[in-house]
Amino acid sequence: MAKAKTTKTKAKAKNPLGLAPYDPADYLRTPKEVAMYLEAFFEDGVDHEALVHALGVVARARGGMSKLAKETGMSRQGLYKAIAKDGNPSFETVMKIVGAFGVRLSAQAA
Repeated sequence: MAKAKTTKTKAKAKNPLGLAPYDPADYLRTPKEVAMYLEAFFEDGVDHEALVHALGVVARARGGMSKLAKETGMSRQGLYKAIAKDGNPSFETVMKIVGAFGVRLSAQAA
């Protein structure tokens, strides 16, 4: 009796609808797309945790923390700490990160 071949497969996240996982980082290719993505967080009111998460998503989309560290002049470790789930980046850090993304923050009347 021949043994059946076994293959190792990665465990896939179960999705009840069978849809592929959605990662917004896959769709943030240009500064305009990044600006629109970040703008959505401000339109809903500035939620600190959501904004920090959004900065992390954009960092991934743009090549990761090493690239962002070079562009901001900050250390990778400092960036990871700033945009970790419980991170609390200073305004200066947020401005450096956003500037590296090729966008700028602006104010408008509510």
